[in-house]
Amino acid sequence: MEVFWTKGFKSTSFEDLTRTTQVKKQSLYCVFEDKRALFLKALALYREQSISMLEELASREVSPLKKLEAIRDTALCQGNETIHRGCLVVNSALEFGTDDEEVTREVELMFAKVEQILEKIISSGQEQRLITTRHTSQELAAYLNNALLGAKIMERSGASREQIDAILRTSFAMLEP
Repeated sequence: MEVFWTKGFKSTSFEDLTRTTQVKKQSLYCVFEDKRALFLKALALYREQSISMLEELASREVSPLKKLEAIRDTALCQGNETIHRGCLVVNSALEFGTDDEEVTREVELMFAKVEQILEKIISSGQEQRLITTRHTSQELAAYLNNALLGAKIMERSGASREQIDAILRTSFAMLEP
């Protein structure tokens, strides 16, 4: 997963994978039909881990605003400052577009689940009058999801933490009543 995340699918060689995993090429082929099969498994694992982390943040016994702040802060703090990796799912969406049905399915699953988690938090915040009701919880969740995805693209493109933080702070401020 780390190699694909850093280099992308097309730029990752089997040599990169065998060196990182310390598994011989033949052994990898015995478990995975090809590089694509291994990539799809890594992409699914990344999605599952990311969603699990967001669900944990969303389940905390704090206000909806604190939950959203934690999600924002997590989006800012993933990865090494010197390695601009972005998000594996976002990177894959950009690399593949809609050319690969299985990659597209993983991307859609991730985006839909993140939006669902955000919507639940926002809806709760609206019920508590902590978040604006000028827009529906679904609209605000889609908006925030898009802002988070944009932040990951900015990260991958080499934007500074300060630039990304400014965008996310502004986006999350749009939720104020």
